[in-house]
Amino acid sequence: MGYPSNHPQRPDDAAAGIDVTDDFERFNQRNDIFTRAFWDERIRSNQTDAFFASYRMEAIPRRGDGFTQRDFALRNAAWLISDLISERGGETGRREGFQAPINNDTPVAPTQHPIDDPVAMAREVKRIAKFFGADLCGITDMDDRWLYAARVDTRDFSDAPNDLPEGMTSVIVMGHQMDEDLVATYPSALAGAATGREYSHEASIVMQLAAYIRNLGYEATASMNDTGLVIPYAIKAGLGEYARNQMVITPEYGPRLRFSKIFTNLPLAHDPPRPLGVRAFCSICTKCADACPVKALPYGAPETTEDPSAIKGVRKWTSDAARCFGFWAKLSSDCAICMRVCPFNRDFTLWRHRFWLALALSPLRRFALWLDRNRGKRAKPTDWWENP
Repeated sequence: MGYPSNHPQRPDDAAAGIDVTDDFERFNQRNDIFTRAFWDERIRSNQTDAFFASYRMEAIPRRGDGFTQRDFALRNAAWLISDLISERGGETGRREGFQAPINNDTPVAPTQHPIDDPVAMAREVKRIAKFFGADLCGITDMDDRWLYAARVDTRDFSDAPNDLPEGMTSVIVMGHQMDEDLVATYPSALAGAATGREYSHEASIVMQLAAYIRNLGYEATASMNDTGLVIPYAIKAGLGEYARNQMVITPEYGPRLRFSKIFTNLPLAHDPPRPLGVRAFCSICTKCADACPVKALPYGAPETTEDPSAIKGVRKWTSDAARCFGFWAKLSSDCAICMRVCPFNRDFTLWRHRFWLALALSPLRRFALWLDRNRGKRAKPTDWWENP
């Protein structure tokens, strides 16, 4: 399946806050910072090797609250289901869910379930997604600008075809909420359990929903970090808005989510983007950039970049991926300080936080930022263990 390299700006881009320039090029997954850490000597080091080894308990846990053997043990256990899925295609160069879509375990039924109402079918898909455990679900059109120009053969990290079945028309995007109390302990190996748990959850959920669709007689390809950039799809599906910290801010969970997706030809109605006002808030807030230990997050207005680990020709806030990943490697765990300190990182089931959200998304955003001045401090990982 071939895709042209450049695309014009689309009519719904403005509502989604997506600003594509004439220099646009689809992103090659080989340049993703995690993939570069295997083949690019500018990124790879003993520290990066130790980072990946730590997920197999081959690295010695270092001293410090949040980095004990118990913390690493929980983090690695949280990743287990995701790891089992990603490792099963290794001999063919396919790391499923990360460098290749998840292989289908369910054939497409020979008879298609008739669908007369794509709106009703979209409601049904969202209901089933939540039944399987997704916290959010939105649906958008098959915008091929965000598909990777090529995927990666993990045997030698060369380019491999990024093929999908013909005729895919929709992308189902699901959000998976990360544990708020664990996120509060970033940076720590313990906090990494919040990330791993949701990758394991999404691996199960995205496979189950894809199987449901395939049993109805339609194509469905389950996808996590592979195949295409999930953030543009999540924004276009109306789940949230892009922020300075490189995350999607949602009105339900703020930035505290992982996302998965399904490519399908099931007839579905599409959700419109929901511009919330996050961009206006981020234009006056730099808490994430201020808190970043290696200053990998940008100040100033959105702009295009020549960073090889970022998409070319999209005007947006872009991190210095090499600096960011270098800090992860030093920790032997992921870092999401920018998520922890984000003013939108709140429990919006509480009325006082919903009231704050209304202020933040209004012309009173500076007052909302002032109200947030003392929030986002790191919780002690030992307190998480001692106070269930």
